[in-house]
Amino acid sequence: MELGLQVPDFTVPGGTAALGEELAGAVRAADDAGFAYLAVMDHFFQIPSVGPSDRPMLEAYTTLGYFAAHTQRAKLFTYVTGAIYRHPGLLAKAVTTLDVLSGGRAMLGIGAGWNEEEARGLGFPFPSRTERFELLEENLRYVRQMWDEEDKPFSGKHFSAERLLNSPQSLRRPPIMVGGGGEKKTLRLVAKYGDFCNIGNGPDLGHKLDVLKRHCETEGRDYAEIAKTVYHYLDIGPSGEKTGEFLAEARRLHRLGVQAVIGPLPGGLDRKKIEIFAQDIIPAVKELA
Repeated sequence: MELGLQVPDFTVPGGTAALGEELAGAVRAADDAGFAYLAVMDHFFQIPSVGPSDRPMLEAYTTLGYFAAHTQRAKLFTYVTGAIYRHPGLLAKAVTTLDVLSGGRAMLGIGAGWNEEEARGLGFPFPSRTERFELLEENLRYVRQMWDEEDKPFSGKHFSAERLLNSPQSLRRPPIMVGGGGEKKTLRLVAKYGDFCNIGNGPDLGHKLDVLKRHCETEGRDYAEIAKTVYHYLDIGPSGEKTGEFLAEARRLHRLGVQAVIGPLPGGLDRKKIEIFAQDIIPAVKELA
């Protein structure tokens, strides 16, 4: 099993002027500790579950490029991009650029988008749920075609393009995570297009994975091809006193077929906690092969 660190909050001691140095040091420490993934949210306002909307929020792909410059091993991605925020050609170029400059470490995390407050606030279109899922599927088709070797035209309901040229091409096709656990639409799209799924660690997790398996059967997809990841807070207590609880939960998730646990550190990017993960937790979860 692997662990990934999501960075959802950019509030640091010292304020905005200290943010670059603090992030650089934290992601270097996480990369050295053995975290397999580093992720940021793709939002423009802070989300309610983390803090008030005016709390600091950095643009995702610029931040991932900064992470790439300060790390060497971890895979880099958004958790997850809203399909309503970028034209898919721009999105594919951003992820391709990240992949090339990071030495092949980029992934694409993408979902339908949900944060109406920030969309309305900045003037982004926020169509109906039905249209957002249409846009999501069309984005998935578009970026997969753009990462093919042939630069053919693209035609869809919402997007059309004469030539999906992508030069330089990514070093390898960036794996795609379709985020969310909606049983009718999202998990169907995972089965059809995804390399990774990501589902919240709730009491219905086993059921959601069974639903994904059924969608794979319908789509003619091998369920085993899809990496199963779970969103879960990396909560080991203020000084590591809950390490045993965290490892017990990791073992339970592994028995369900989960291959990676990705989430934030409660309380922010505490280097002491990252060191506990390096010494006591990441080596233990790696044994859950």
